[in-house]
Amino acid sequence: MPSLTELASYLESIAPAQTAESWDNVGVLVRCAQEVTGVLCALDITPATVREARAVGCNAIVSHHPVIFRPLKELRQDDVPALLVREGVSAVCMHTNLDKAQGGVNDVLAQALGLRDTEPFAGGIGRVGVLPETMEAAAFAQFVGKALAAPVKWADAHGPVRRVAVVSGSGGDFSAEAAAAGADCLVTGEAGHHDALDALAAGVTLIAATHFATETAIAGVLAHRIAEAFPGLRVQRSAADADPFLYF
Repeated sequence: MPSLTELASYLESIAPAQTAESWDNVGVLVRCAQEVTGVLCALDITPATVREARAVGCNAIVSHHPVIFRPLKELRQDDVPALLVREGVSAVCMHTNLDKAQGGVNDVLAQALGLRDTEPFAGGIGRVGVLPETMEAAAFAQFVGKALAAPVKWADAHGPVRRVAVVSGSGGDFSAEAAAAGADCLVTGEAGHHDALDALAAGVTLIAATHFATETAIAGVLAHRIAEAFPGLRVQRSAADADPFLYF
């Protein structure tokens, strides 16, 4: 079985911590047992995923979202970091470094949308590429919803869509960078009212397909890569990981 240090070193080779944004918090955020008996991969670390990890014999969770993000001013016994320690489950989190990484969150999102000839944009945190064929904005928004199995909302710039920028998660404020990269459309997870106005002013169609749907696929990708790197180690994607929102 690998040690927690060996697991963290492997993940560091995929998405170096030094590439994370300065405000981010990545790496081993909860350190328990040194030997890793199994790894559960998830988008979020929640009480449900911690319970799942223990139930399936995993004492480490690898997640995209940091389980400790803001400085802790108080720690209660039912807080998730405390629950991890109580259950003996370590946490390794890769956030903006995994957004930027080759084969990371945004590459997986671009692949899900069928983009070709992708390249980094916006300081490497996003990707921009081209569709196999030009689509109208409404048709492409519908396609995104089906590809990601997600509800979508969009601001229609009323132009053809061929070159597409993607920023997973909370990327609604990247329309200026998308326009500078020559994109007709920006696909992201979350976007606000003023993000939509800014996108339309920039002549960019903006599609928001939920934070969860634009990022959840990375959990399966991580599980596959970790299993390949450590043959014989129990590794699985979380079944308890879920969008916290409900939709009509």
